[in-house]
Amino acid sequence: MHDVPPDKVLSSLKEFFGYASFRPLQEEIIDTILSRRDVFVLMPTGGGKSLCYQLPALLLDGLTIVVSPLIALMKDQVDALRENGIAASFINSSLDSSEVQQRKAALAKGQTKLLYVAPERLMMPNFLEFISGLPLALFAIDEAHCISEWGHDFRPEYRQLSALRMRFPEAPIAALTATATERVQSDIIKQLHLREAQSFKASFNRPNLFYTVRTKSNAFDQLVTFLETRRNESGIVYCQSRATTESVAEGLQNAGFRALAYHAGLEADERTKRQEQFVHDEAQIICATIAFGMGIDKPNVRYVVHYDLPKNLEGYYQETGRAGRDGLPSDCLLFFSFGDKIKIEHFIEKKENEQERRIAYQQLQHMVAYADGAPCRRKVLLDYFGETPTADNCGMCDNCTSAEPAETFDATIPAQQFMSCVKRSGERFGMNYVIEVLRGAQSEKILSRRHDQLSTYGIGKERSKEEWQWIARQLVRQGYMRQSPDEYNVVKLAEKSREVLFQGEKVFLIKPKKEEKFISADALSQERYDHGLFERLRELRRELAERQGLPAYMIFSDASLRQMAQRFPTDTSAFKNISGVGEKKLAEHGDTFIREISAYCRENKIDPSSFIVRTDTRPVRKAPSPTRKETLLLHRQGLSLEQIAEQRQLASSTIYGHLAELIAEGEDIKLELIIAPERQRKILEAFEKLGSGAFKPVKDMLGDEFSYGELQVMRAVMRRNEK
Repeated sequence: MHDVPPDKVLSSLKEFFGYASFRPLQEEIIDTILSRRDVFVLMPTGGGKSLCYQLPALLLDGLTIVVSPLIALMKDQVDALRENGIAASFINSSLDSSEVQQRKAALAKGQTKLLYVAPERLMMPNFLEFISGLPLALFAIDEAHCISEWGHDFRPEYRQLSALRMRFPEAPIAALTATATERVQSDIIKQLHLREAQSFKASFNRPNLFYTVRTKSNAFDQLVTFLETRRNESGIVYCQSRATTESVAEGLQNAGFRALAYHAGLEADERTKRQEQFVHDEAQIICATIAFGMGIDKPNVRYVVHYDLPKNLEGYYQETGRAGRDGLPSDCLLFFSFGDKIKIEHFIEKKENEQERRIAYQQLQHMVAYADGAPCRRKVLLDYFGETPTADNCGMCDNCTSAEPAETFDATIPAQQFMSCVKRSGERFGMNYVIEVLRGAQSEKILSRRHDQLSTYGIGKERSKEEWQWIARQLVRQGYMRQSPDEYNVVKLAEKSREVLFQGEKVFLIKPKKEEKFISADALSQERYDHGLFERLRELRRELAERQGLPAYMIFSDASLRQMAQRFPTDTSAFKNISGVGEKKLAEHGDTFIREISAYCRENKIDPSSFIVRTDTRPVRKAPSPTRKETLLLHRQGLSLEQIAEQRQLASSTIYGHLAELIAEGEDIKLELIIAPERQRKILEAFEKLGSGAFKPVKDMLGDEFSYGELQVMRAVMRRNEK
């Protein structure tokens, strides 16, 4: 328990951050930290991790120290907090000695609530001695997976943090990460000596991200086609090599895009400069190796493109997670070729440690299964991270939205032809050579080896080279053949091929789909807003940001601007209800934006009191996601909550969550089917008596007879009635 009143927590959330409610798990995590208990938080990028320690830092007595691995990120985070009226600071090697002393003096006087430091700085003996004299409220260890040798981004300097518990036994520790396997989670808790830590694990699902995979043919032209409809948006293009980042950036510049390359081969000052250009929207696109990303706190990245195949799904997931951190629809595009797969295998083969090689091959197999498969891409990702998807069709990936769903065909004969040709040519050649033999090519290589005498020579003339490549790649992926990882990419038969060649086993492969137009996540979104007003406000924001030397998103996020373009707030009371508008931002920018919105309404004859969106006169209401829609349909059939949960094989708490979200979205829900009227009355009375929207105090008052799910539904009803 803690002594911070629930209404104080909510009022501080609105005052400093501009939000009226919490995202999933934030409220529970903050409540635990305010009780001065250790916590472990696994929350994907964009889930609102930072707020989980930033808000408690304001409410706890003393200083919160945030450990961050990247100096480049600290300034942006501190600037953003200061823009919200929060006393934050950082100490790192970018400051000279006099600046460090000034900041230490402010810390000694209690003028700072959050201090950002790198682990190396924190663990210096003289710095530890200095903070020992300060009242410490909390240690927040961000990117906590860096402490684990099993983590994908292990940093030896993080290991020193294990000494914090012994040195400061009274200070609670919050460990936070966006991605960690079960093994890494256990290691983090062990290394930091967390005491009876409560673990919170958010869903890995990022519903605002649209996943697309395209066969890599002419990748640069494909990329330009994708970008043509996104000229006003920011994005990241990930490439495997430094040379590719340079060539792609140069090509995009020639095509009229503001693009820059970023890789570890650049001088540190130049890397910092390019990163700042991207954050401040001076550069629109960063073409980068994976050296770029952790240092980016830019919520309006609208797309992430993987120009080359990533090595594993962990890295891919984290990199795609840099898109749409503000919750708005964003796109994730991957170009896939088996040539990229073979390149990665070539590097894996060079690893000396057999265990490392084995793990790397397994990770690559998962990556290829994602890229080359027909199932829902979101389902493949969630399955990999041990999370059960709520639906087989997510409606937000290319496989689920394709106009031409995947079809299989009986490919037994072409499979036998290809495998026979591999066998008869001695299992010593690459895929393309075998295809040349099958298609009856009269090249010098084939004639000199007398492969024109093989019984399989020319038997595949009726199929194009591309068709044969498609068939061969699928035979490799399904385990009928394997490719050597050396530079020759030799194709050999696997044990499984015997069943096809000698035992009459049939082979079914997926038909190649026609290349469809790129679909954007924004086009699929049911959210409607006035695009003209949005662009006007974006331009106003840019001017203000330039004047103040800040990234534009620190004035207001794209999500806040979009909400303004939905609601047309033309007075202070309406404007402060926009998500992301806290007291400081209201005071600093409210009048300026209200004037711009009012002028737009006059020019376009809009009645702001009606909240009608000019581009579509239907009510502004987001359509339910596929999984909530399924719950809604069963509810409308008159099923009870328990029956819906049983039929969908989901927990009751999940169904309560669906129904609460449906109520918030404006759907008609028959409450009597979910909660008995007498129970509804008691819950409402408890909320009114406590004067707070927080669950825990209401639950404590009502007791175990009432579930959190019932409270969630009734709070949604209250909030909808207040609108």
